[in-house]
Amino acid sequence: MGRSSVTDAEHSRIANESTTNTTQYYLSSQWLTKFVPSVYTLVVVVSLPLNIMAIIVCVFKIKIKTPAVVYMLNLAVVDVLFVSVLPFNIAYRFSGNNWIIGDGMCRFVTAAFYCNMYCSILLMTSIRVDRFLAVVYTMKALSWRTKKRAWKDCHFIWIISIASSLPLLTSKQTDYINTLKITTCHDVLEASDLQNFYLYYFTTFSIVFFILPLIITTICYISIIRELSTKDIENSCKKTRAVILTIIVLFVFLICFAPTNIIFLIHYLHFYNNIDEPLYFVYILCTCISSISTCLDPLIYYYASSKYRKHAYSLLCCKKANAVQSATQKLTEHKELSTESTTTSK
Repeated sequence: MGRSSVTDAEHSRIANESTTNTTQYYLSSQWLTKFVPSVYTLVVVVSLPLNIMAIIVCVFKIKIKTPAVVYMLNLAVVDVLFVSVLPFNIAYRFSGNNWIIGDGMCRFVTAAFYCNMYCSILLMTSIRVDRFLAVVYTMKALSWRTKKRAWKDCHFIWIISIASSLPLLTSKQTDYINTLKITTCHDVLEASDLQNFYLYYFTTFSIVFFILPLIITTICYISIIRELSTKDIENSCKKTRAVILTIIVLFVFLICFAPTNIIFLIHYLHFYNNIDEPLYFVYILCTCISSISTCLDPLIYYYASSKYRKHAYSLLCCKKANAVQSATQKLTEHKELSTESTTTSK
């Protein structure tokens, strides 16, 4: 008996058509064209002033005196840079995933997006290691935890993050979708590139910039919680607050970065066999949610400190007082001019 079969060429053609249809569906969905840019807009509005204020307080009020402040200052700068490139992504998504400002700018925005995201993860990991040394090895770590060493660590993190994103800066990131009449940025790439270069590149990227920091972070925070629980601290409220804050920081890190990077890793590991477009769609949504961490970072690392809140409040009050004083002075001058004018006319 004979049996009808589909040839390899036909199977490839059918698969490509299916992939194209799936791509078109996701690119035109309201999740990408409405939800994602709306969340990014909220992140920009909330995160930018919080982090700029954090930088101002760090530099002019608290001063850069300890390793912890060095790491936190660099984290705030990274968050500001990350949020600064989001308007390009917002405009791209709101316009129906249509990139209109050239492949060169797409390369820059894509590279900056990944560079800043993973640079922030490495800086947060450094903060946790510094915190671990301060709590668990308080006396021994005095010679290790220096401001100079912290700056060297930050410089190394910046260099490795920028260097790791260079392949995105030097490779084509745009693709024209004829059926939708749009030019995509990083959303649609050549299947051959995805199954070869990007497979190994992003797999290594995820391991180096997420898996290893996750392991280090987990070990550090479990050790910190254990040490704080066993230490005999006179102020029990302060001890409880420190433990709760440590748990919150670990929880936020896991919620913001674990789903994104795990899905991202699985997505690219699937390229050994086929292209998994639905998983990439989920990754975009998770990445969008993870950007909220730029709003939470200053709240956790800065505003949680009573000392920082005091400095921020004094800075804001000072500006407010100056504004009131300026307005009062202008009003007084205006009244004086009005009085002089009336006297002259008489």
